[in-house]
Amino acid sequence: MNTEETNVELQDAETKDVEPKDAADPAQGAADADATEADVSEADLDQEEQEKQPMTGGDRDADAASAGGDAAAAAAEKNGSVKLKIPEEVEGGKFTGLSKEELLRVAGTPGWVRTRWALLVVFWLGWLGMLVGAVFIILQAPRCRDLPPTNWWNDGPLYQIVNIPAFTDTHNLKGLEQKVDSLSQLKVKGLVVGPIHVAPPDDAMSLRFEEISPEAGNLEQFKGFVQAAHKKGISVVLDLTPNYQGSSGPWFSNISVTNVAERLKSALVFWLNEGVDGVQLSGVERVSGVVPSLWADIRAIVQNRMDERQNRRVLIGITERSSAEDVSSLLSSTHVDLLISRVLRGGDVDATERAQSVQFLYSNHSQTKLAWNLGGRVEGHLASLVGPALVKLHQLLLLTLPGTPVFNYGDEIGLMDEGTKFPKMLWDSNERLNETLQEERAERLSCRRFFRSVSELRGKERSLMFGDFVLLSNSSSSLAYLRVWDQSTRYLAAFNWAAEEAAVLQLSDATLPRQAAVVISTNSSALPADSSVDLMNLYLGPGQAALLKFPYTG
Repeated sequence: MNTEETNVELQDAETKDVEPKDAADPAQGAADADATEADVSEADLDQEEQEKQPMTGGDRDADAASAGGDAAAAAAEKNGSVKLKIPEEVEGGKFTGLSKEELLRVAGTPGWVRTRWALLVVFWLGWLGMLVGAVFIILQAPRCRDLPPTNWWNDGPLYQIVNIPAFTDTHNLKGLEQKVDSLSQLKVKGLVVGPIHVAPPDDAMSLRFEEISPEAGNLEQFKGFVQAAHKKGISVVLDLTPNYQGSSGPWFSNISVTNVAERLKSALVFWLNEGVDGVQLSGVERVSGVVPSLWADIRAIVQNRMDERQNRRVLIGITERSSAEDVSSLLSSTHVDLLISRVLRGGDVDATERAQSVQFLYSNHSQTKLAWNLGGRVEGHLASLVGPALVKLHQLLLLTLPGTPVFNYGDEIGLMDEGTKFPKMLWDSNERLNETLQEERAERLSCRRFFRSVSELRGKERSLMFGDFVLLSNSSSSLAYLRVWDQSTRYLAAFNWAAEEAAVLQLSDATLPRQAAVVISTNSSALPADSSVDLMNLYLGPGQAALLKFPYTG
């Protein structure tokens, strides 16, 4: 058979294979149709099962997927719905990174080794550079001064209550306990109470240090008062001056000094055990000069003891001396912690003498041993000594001098003596007052707010607590000084005592800027707080004082 015959036979066979199915048997056609319907139903079920399964992306068998897809398409056409097929991700697009073997091959190449060494050198050079820079900054920065050693009586003002019945509403120590909250608002650090012990005038034999006078209260009331004060962070100092009501001197006569000093020693132990934080004694030059050995014992009992809060006990002396030289000598000879004197007497000392006295004592003693006061048990109240118009001025003076300020009760409100050294303390109430009394109360409240503001500021600012004292300007009626501590804010206090004339202070110093800000003034309308003033032309009205500040500039 040749090639042409073979091809003809193949074509005839292909023609037979493609003949139409209509020529087939009718029964066979019906069976085929039923089979087709069953296949479509089965395909629909398979498609629903596939939709319920998660999309795994291509691990299925290709032939099964193709058959299922054809069946789903047929079912979709039959039911009239449209199915969209989401194409699978191309596996070649997923980044898998370098394998471990590839990384090892790259890491060992010379180029990568050089790069690693270069980065390591850069890192250590940067680190050393930062270290050298930090050391340089530390060495070049100004060193901070060490804070001076201080005690609690150096942290704020002391407040003397010399007469309990005059100070309280109930006229006893129980009423004093009720006033502790009000006193704590003044930011005082210590209350000096009494004397309250039994001491008939000029009668040494009847002296009883350990017994409280019935006019003041009793021991239980005193204990309650001490506890209330301690809860507010206020210390309590007890005045134990022996002959505080007599006229023959605080230690009676020279003959009785030895006997009284011996009795005082046991009384000190008693009261310190009751919780008092210190003792005040008048006429210390008498006892220290007549019986120096007993005075040394008295000092040791008080000054060598600590309280439960690990605070030292204070020994305060009072002298009638007014000369700065005499006061300085007594400070050195008596070794008291604080010495209250008459260096800053009321109206009979001009500003020049005051400035010289302050400068002398500051130059010869640590300011932690200096105390400043105006008035007291003998002299009376501040307002009666300097006049009501100058009360705020002297409050500012005492609270900004280098040392501990000491105030008499009522000095914060300008209380006047009015014929007695122990006037009744005025407490504000809600009672209705006439116009005159309302004005007086408003003035008292203004005076108290001024005192509290300056007292609070003194307790927060280092320059005011223990800063250096720099005298800038003084005359017979004006005074200006600077308080400076290390890198803290600087404070400048300026005063004009003249009752009718204004003062213009031209302050010039290498440490002074041209301008300073007003912190507080006795006349807020003339010098409002936060206003700026020219230090080369500082104007102060009659009887006016101001506290200014400016920042440390290096």
